[in-house]
Amino acid sequence: MPKDLLAYLIFGFSLVALFVWIIFHYYSKKRHEKVESIKYKILQDDDE
Repeated sequence: MPKDLLAYLIFGFSLVALFVWIIFHYYSKKRHEKVESIKYKILQDDDE
């Protein structure tokens, strides 16, 4: 396998893996709960 093809495949797979990781991180339940808790905290501070 030529070096150019190998480099292209490694780069392509690494971009796909990075994209998948970003999607899983963005839609993770832990992150969602953190963002939602801050939102509700801001809303409750206005009531005081």
